[in-house]
Amino acid sequence: MTNCDRAGAAAPVSGVVDPAFAAVAEEFDRNFTARGEAGASLHVLVDGRPVVDLWGGVADPETGRPWEQDTVGVVFSCTKAAVALCVHLLLASCEIREDMPVTQVWPQFGANGKGDITIGMLLNHSAGIPVLSEPLGSGMLEDWEYMVGRIADQAPFWRPGERHGYHPVTFGFVLGEVVRRVTGSSIGGFFASEIAGPQGLDFWIGLPPEIEPRVAPIVKGIAGEVTTTPFIDAALHQRGSIPNLFVFNSGDWSRVGVNTRAGRAAEIPAANGVTNGRGLAQMYANVLRGPVVGSLGGLESALAHSMPVSDGLDATLLMRTRFRGGFMLSMDNGAHLGDGHSMRIGSRAFGHCGSGGSIGFADPELGLSVGYTMNKQGPGTLLNERGRALVDAIYRSLGQSVPPPPAPPEPQIEQDQR
Repeated sequence: MTNCDRAGAAAPVSGVVDPAFAAVAEEFDRNFTARGEAGASLHVLVDGRPVVDLWGGVADPETGRPWEQDTVGVVFSCTKAAVALCVHLLLASCEIREDMPVTQVWPQFGANGKGDITIGMLLNHSAGIPVLSEPLGSGMLEDWEYMVGRIADQAPFWRPGERHGYHPVTFGFVLGEVVRRVTGSSIGGFFASEIAGPQGLDFWIGLPPEIEPRVAPIVKGIAGEVTTTPFIDAALHQRGSIPNLFVFNSGDWSRVGVNTRAGRAAEIPAANGVTNGRGLAQMYANVLRGPVVGSLGGLESALAHSMPVSDGLDATLLMRTRFRGGFMLSMDNGAHLGDGHSMRIGSRAFGHCGSGGSIGFADPELGLSVGYTMNKQGPGTLLNERGRALVDAIYRSLGQSVPPPPAPPEPQIEQDQR
């Protein structure tokens, strides 16, 4: 391993890198010198062995506090993978089933046409409740009982199971409530006791107060021209559409609460997990070694065989997306939408992006697990150029090129404009 400490650089970077992954370290550096990075961490393991462990830059630009090895931050939708793992533990122990109606553990959820929604539909974003119709007030994402009550009352935007659309906020609350009703523990408590604690992960859903000094606050995003996409157009101009409600009726946590003690202490399990690159990568490495979801990429187990893939036009993001078992699969929208709307990983890899460009994923074919987190947000809906450059360099270092995702199924389903 090569030591990468460069304290005198414009953006100090520390850590170690296997010489075979020197190209990854170069791209990590380039993120700071050419792509607007503020502070970041990157961790890569192959067959459980660390080959890249890098961190650098500034954790808090207002104070100048540097990003240290144990610095952590909010990773937005990368948190959904942690939620999915909790659900997979319950599936593996047969406490729930993928085809089980949610109402079997949460009767109130069946109101307004949701009685047939299954656990599997929640995992693959086909349940039809991606957003809330009625206005969501300030601070409401931090109120668990309020949110699950509102979701229980929500009517589906499409017939459950017949199409899919990203559930940006509701995903965590619905699956978190399922976990709570089955185990008696909140999703954050269950994740801590069953996954993060036993595995020694620096990863929390609901941050303890003693970790607060290590947090890198989210900072203003990288400036640049915003490219108009069908999603942006619908969000701005089609009042009441799913994209419009996603952007303008998801509460104010991402603007107001994300950098507060209350906003990090709350359990918002689709969005406010706190970790770093090492925590993400180690979580996925443990997945590959374990029997629960390690076979999702390889299709070896009966559980994996039962998990359908949602693939096609996403009713929320209005682009092609692919989900399975609560995880994102490889997706490439570059030819149609340009940079920032793709997540090119291996054909059997699974993981999840977070708002602004963070990512964690596992590639079973290569024994690969990756975690990249940062505090400065970037453009696009999936990986922007910082994360994309890192992922591409990781695959190149392994002598691999990332194949394009399989052709989408035909015909694609049109969006339901409610």
